[in-house]
Amino acid sequence: MNSPDYQPKVDMRYGRVIGAEALIRWQHPEQGLLGPNEFLPLIENTLLDCRVGDWVIQTAMAHLESWMAAGLLLTISVNISATQLQQPDFVAQLDRQLRAHPTVPPHLLELEVLESAALQDIDAVSELIKSCRRLGVNFALDDFGAGYSSLTYLKRLPVATIKIDQSFVRDMLHDPEDLAIVEGIIGLAKSFQRQVIAEGVETAEHGVQLLRLGCNLAQGYGIARPMPAEALFDWVARYCHPPLWTHTATSKSKCGRRPKHRQLPG
Repeated sequence: MNSPDYQPKVDMRYGRVIGAEALIRWQHPEQGLLGPNEFLPLIENTLLDCRVGDWVIQTAMAHLESWMAAGLLLTISVNISATQLQQPDFVAQLDRQLRAHPTVPPHLLELEVLESAALQDIDAVSELIKSCRRLGVNFALDDFGAGYSSLTYLKRLPVATIKIDQSFVRDMLHDPEDLAIVEGIIGLAKSFQRQVIAEGVETAEHGVQLLRLGCNLAQGYGIARPMPAEALFDWVARYCHPPLWTHTATSKSKCGRRPKHRQLPG
């Protein structure tokens, strides 16, 4: 298993890098470099799944520690499988990993859980998220819109962030229905006082449309492809904000007003 690569996340309105998502790869001896979708289903619902998830968190924390020492402060998000989430000692194990890196503020670690996984036992997952938040760790609901989204679920899950599924974002420039879905999710996020980030931003035009809809945060190949940990520091230092996004942001009447911090439901 290769060390995780990291895909940057940016604030398109203010032109800054806000974090990165840890993405694992496997250098297969015959098939070459494989993405997570090509091998993680093979270990789903096994203890190996949990061991891999723990290893990614541990590695991400170590990278956060080294980046902080070099002057780089970012939030790192790590995907959590349903199997790992359901382990009885999940919170205790997370607490041990945080204590192993005492110089890293817990809020710099964000755990992403698939919408479909979170809804398997919403009451249990909700309590688990609350326990993790007491440790200082936030959660994001990944691939929102691709599963069984409902207002009830969104109300009951105390996640800080909603990630719009990339399939809707990629096609929204030429598919009115996908555009309507993206706009609806952004509206829901605002109504429920959640932060929203769009995946699948492949062009500057995607970013322009998202800014017009009120979504400032994004990640995708149009921003950067996943990169090794050692390359992220230099990439952040050289990051150049697309002028088209700057123009779109400054043309908005509310530009320059940073959103107030909102307390999530307990």
